[in-house]
Amino acid sequence: MDNESRKILITGGAGFIGSHLVDELVNRNFNVTVVDNLTTGIVSNIPPGISFYRIDIRDKELLKNVFIKEQPDITIHLAAQTSVNGSSQNPSYDCSNNIVGTINILECCKIFNVKKIIFASSAAVYGHSDTLPIREKNPLQPLSFYGLSKLTAEKYILLFSELFGIPFTILRYSNVYGERQNSNSDGGAISIFVNQVLNNKPVVIFGNGEQTRDFIYVKDVVTANVAAIDNGTNEIVNISSGVRISVNEVIKNISEVTKYNVNKKHTPLKPGEILHSQLCNEKAVTLLKWKPNYNFKEGLNEMLKNI
Repeated sequence: MDNESRKILITGGAGFIGSHLVDELVNRNFNVTVVDNLTTGIVSNIPPGISFYRIDIRDKELLKNVFIKEQPDITIHLAAQTSVNGSSQNPSYDCSNNIVGTINILECCKIFNVKKIIFASSAAVYGHSDTLPIREKNPLQPLSFYGLSKLTAEKYILLFSELFGIPFTILRYSNVYGERQNSNSDGGAISIFVNQVLNNKPVVIFGNGEQTRDFIYVKDVVTANVAAIDNGTNEIVNISSGVRISVNEVIKNISEVTKYNVNKKHTPLKPGEILHSQLCNEKAVTLLKWKPNYNFKEGLNEMLKNI
């Protein structure tokens, strides 16, 4: 089947990752539909001529009407409540978006015989790990309601697949960064740092800055989603750079790329913060026939070109 004949519905398609994915799928001539309630998404992120429905995935009937009209072959489910802090402040809201919303998507996939669902999960499902890099078979011990809701959504996808035969690929992202990321979100560390530097504000660093993260550029996440359309069926796969970088190294790179002097402000480490995180991406490389194309500095350069 050629791409133009394949209908892909993207939830959260006006948001940070979703809008980049929409751009790439349009460039590849897929027939794209976007569902987004614009809580964090921006309508101007959606290219002209794309079928767009401003609805909330928690509204089962409105969602069903979209599936009736569009009859998608593939659903890429990105819409979510993504704030770890927000999930702690309002667990019910996090649950209704990330669990109930996902169940509504799954029920539509079942009713309308969707050929595959691709789900955006998170490294947050792992919590603390005694071994690095973290592999997909590592223990799942989320430390936040956000991580718990993502893990619960995964479990629903697995059971829907087992009971009703819905093919899936679950992608567990490491720390995604890039242009269009909300600098007001607690999950967008790179965007926050860049915003602070470009506005000559002190860069707030929790602890000594030696904690490490596995940052992956948004366009690499996009190509992983595209690869999952035809590969990695019924698999759970880490999507990551596979490389750890410290917060201090991040700040140094931002300073070098922007040529701004950075004024650092250290504050106490957040209680319960994971000190080191790194996901193994070997399974993605093998099963999805995918690999990240950007190292951190290359992604940062690309991001700043488009800000």
